[in-house]
Amino acid sequence: QVQLVESGGGLVQAGGSLRLSCAASGRTFSNYAMGWFRQAPGKEREFVAAISWSGGSIYYADSVKGRFTISRDNAKNTVYLQMNSLKPEDTAVYYCAAEFAPGRTVVAGPRVHEYDHWGQGTQVTVSS
Repeated sequence: QVQLVESGGGLVQAGGSLRLSCAASGRTFSNYAMGWFRQAPGKEREFVAAISWSGGSIYYADSVKGRFTISRDNAKNTVYLQMNSLKPEDTAVYYCAAEFAPGRTVVAGPRVHEYDHWGQGTQVTVSS
């Protein structure tokens, strides 16, 4: 079992930045591809970004491309989401997720049902 704990959410003005972190424990972190998803009130959970075990494959939703950056530090068992130029429509609960994908460069990416473990989420609110 992998435990995932997100942090770094908060309230920020439009145009501002936040850095989300997701700390993993319980299994070998480098065996997992990692993803970030978000869910706004009344909407379905949507893909934000994903990264393979080595960082060699990275995917972004079109809505965040050029503004958000996903990265990981396998020595710290942590994945990050740097969010710049935030917009009110980025307001949501942000979740990190882990997909068991040892050594793979082709990973689930936006396919939400292929992730094996989920965190509890962290709220991001962007005011206009």
